[in-house]
Amino acid sequence: MLARLKKLVGNSISSTVMTLLMAGTLCQSAMAADSVLADILASGTLKVGTTGDWDPMTLKDPATNSYKGYDIDVVTKLAEDLDVKLELVPADWKTLVNGITSGKYHMTGSASISASRAKAAGYTDSYFSLSTVPLTLAINAERFTDWDDLNQPEVTVAATLGTTQEQQVKTFFPDAAYKIIEAPARDFQEVLAGRADAHITSNVEAFKLVAKYPQMMIVPVKEARARTPVAMLVPQEDQIWINYLNTWIRLQSERGFFDELATKWQLSN
Repeated sequence: MLARLKKLVGNSISSTVMTLLMAGTLCQSAMAADSVLADILASGTLKVGTTGDWDPMTLKDPATNSYKGYDIDVVTKLAEDLDVKLELVPADWKTLVNGITSGKYHMTGSASISASRAKAAGYTDSYFSLSTVPLTLAINAERFTDWDDLNQPEVTVAATLGTTQEQQVKTFFPDAAYKIIEAPARDFQEVLAGRADAHITSNVEAFKLVAKYPQMMIVPVKEARARTPVAMLVPQEDQIWINYLNTWIRLQSERGFFDELATKWQLSN
């Protein structure tokens, strides 16, 4: 290797520079070997953490232990392009980042980009965005017509532990009471049961909930809040894996893959 480098750069190069060049080459090789991508290709399996409780992104059927949704289609296609098997690993929102940092899975499906999560985990480029809206029971149509109607001391607003909405509910409604629900229970169930007056969630889930539960409605706020990009969570230090995924996302975006999935799953963006 030393002889080849000397021939390329000339015999005048100092031994110190040559040593640094060799060290850099070895370092790059070590980084490639340590990357999640190398582990995936060697094992033949891509492990993806998914919660299975976010319609229409990821839904688990307990009867068959199978998953479906926008996210599932995305990672299925990714595994096909990597030419490896896909293993979906059950996850929950409160430990989603921990699953990445502990190596429980190689990546997650879609997750809202947040500064809090970015302290411990990395993100790919975004391929979709969402915003937050409030939901309540239809019988409250006259009581709640905008955000301020919910920010009252006598109102209780629910959110699910570990989601971005957990932090948003405290910011959006400083004067209201809030109720944080831990999975596998969900915040909207508190509204249906009458234990909360409203809850907040992504616009993509909101439309699915009101279709499934006609007694619920989206509060007709003047505008949704917290427009947020979503992306895959990945190991923070693994730039090789991040680069691969970003390249894959750009290619699929150009080919219309994400647009096709948005139409299939009737996503409102």
